Amino acid sequence: MVTPHDVGLPTMPRRRVDGLRREEVAEIVGLSTDYYVRLEQGRAQHPSAEVLDALCRALLLGPAERVHLLNLARTPGRPSKASPEHRQRSTLRSSLRHAVSSIHDAPALIMNDRSDVLAWNDLAAALIADFPRLPPAQRNMAWQIFLNPQAPEIHPDWNDAAQTTVGILRMAVGRRSRDTALTHLIGELSVGNQTFAKLWATQHVHEKTHGSKKFRHKLIGEFSLTYETFHIPASDDYHVLVIYTAAPHSPEHDLLNRLSATTTDTRDSPAADASTTP
Repeated sequence: MVTPHDVGLPTMPRRRVDGLRREEVAEIVGLSTDYYVRLEQGRAQHPSAEVLDALCRALLLGPAERVHLLNLARTPGRPSKASPEHRQRSTLRSSLRHAVSSIHDAPALIMNDRSDVLAWNDLAAALIADFPRLPPAQRNMAWQIFLNPQAPEIHPDWNDAAQTTVGILRMAVGRRSRDTALTHLIGELSVGNQTFAKLWATQHVHEKTHGSKKFRHKLIGEFSLTYETFHIPASDDYHVLVIYTAAPHSPEHDLLNRLSATTTDTRDSPAADASTTP
């Protein structure tokens, strides 16, 4: 929450709200209160880049929050015709599927911004979820985090993973607010998990970039991996490649090698099936 003190405004006694009032935000940005209210309610069309930039500064938005605001300000497009049952029918180049399946020493997967898992390698299937055996609608990281009863066991840092997942979906809504498949997914998660519904109401946004993630596997126990996220250009949808790694010669690296030794050699079919299963 941004307070008057944060932006250099005097704090008056007996103030009834901790955050900024609408008229205070409007004053900082240089707008009339009426226009700011219409902007806040979505009734002011096509705000200028200067106004949006001033809003970002006034509200002290971070990088992900700034991107989310700019996405929300865009003119809405036509509703997506993708049905919930076929939300994984995202165009994915075959070369990308082969690239993911050829990574043998680190879990790797490709997702869209709805968190649909479109391609994966053997280690990802062994560590995160048995994607080849899952129905297409369950090949989704948000579904796995919030609707899979085993999620807290697989993800020891479940609370952090849950908040991050909600923030990623909130960012997706900014990019594709009229995507019916995304709307259906959010509704399914809200009905199926009270924690999701509470987190969704916080309006938190998150851009997945890099960090660390804890996993627990029944054969090798609990350990942490670092991850990097790579945006895939020139695709028909918003796609990212996520790779989880461990430092060479570290205990985590040894555990990954042990896990790799237990996986069945199905390096081509899982990734190929991900984008073709109806």
